[in-house]
Order: sequence, then C-alpha cells, then structure tokens
Amino acid sequence: MELEFEILKENSKRNAVRIARWIGNDQKRFGKLIHLLFTGEDRVAVRCAWIISHCAEQYPAIIKPWISTLVKHAGGKNVPQAVQRNVARVLQFIDIPRSHQGKVANLCFDFLQNPAIPVSVKVYSMTILANIAKDEPDLKHEIVVVIEQMLPYGTAGFQSRARKVLIRLKK
Repeated sequence: MELEFEILKENSKRNAVRIARWIGNDQKRFGKLIHLLFTGEDRVAVRCAWIISHCAEQYPAIIKPWISTLVKHAGGKNVPQAVQRNVARVLQFIDIPRSHQGKVANLCFDFLQNPAIPVSVKVYSMTILANIAKDEPDLKHEIVVVIEQMLPYGTAGFQSRARKVLIRLKK
C-alpha cells in the first residue's frame, strides 16, 4: 500500500479506520505513518494523527515507543490543532511510562494554560494529568489548583470534565 496516496485518497472515518486496520500491530507500518506525520504537509499530518489515534485504540502498546517523539512534536510551533488533539486523545487512553510522565505532564499543563488551545485538547489534558497523578500523588495539588482557577471561565464541556477530574483527584 502506498500510504500517503491512500491517506490523501479520501478524508473520512471509513478511510482512516481502513488504513488503521492495514497497519494493525505492525511497528514497521506504524513507523511509516509516524514519519508521514512529521514530514507530510499539514493535510497529511492531520490525517495521520487521526489514523494514529485509531491504531492506538486497537493496539495501545504500539504507541509506547513513540510517546517521547509525539509529545515533542505536539508541543512544537505551528503544529496543526488536529494533531495536538489526536496526540492528546491517544495519551489519555494509555499508561504513560514513568520515564515519560514529566514531559507529558509539562505538555498537558502547557495545553491547559494556553488560551489558544481548543477545549478538546484541554479536556484530554486534564484526564492525562489525572492518570499520571495515580503514580505521582504529589502532582494532584498542582493539577487541582490549575483546574479550579480555570473552571469558572471554561465552556460547558470543560466544566463537566473538570468536575469529574476534580472528584477523582480529591478522593
């Protein structure tokens, strides 16, 4: 399969799922997808990020060797918001290895406190931080403070997730 051609063929969930199924649990194919995410034009990168999220849903372990690279890329300048959203979406569903928790937490705090970041990315970031706090209880207080400061100004979706995360963190 010529991956970039197939990605550009059609912008649909059906196509993203089809390509994700073809990649399956194959690290070599997944590596080609990651390479396109970093080197492709924005349109290709956005679609790659969407496919990556489908792959990671089916095979969460496939993403682990790429966590550091994805976090660095998502936090970079001029990265499409759809890429940030899909990277954050993926990270909320996996167990972040301890070796990456600091970088991931920093990225999530940056996302939460940046007014230019969409609500969906902020919502995913709250969940990721709460997941990391299971392993790093000292982080709970900092997460609670940031969320509570932002809560009155958030959208309904932000407030809903924030309340759930705060309950979870205060247990």
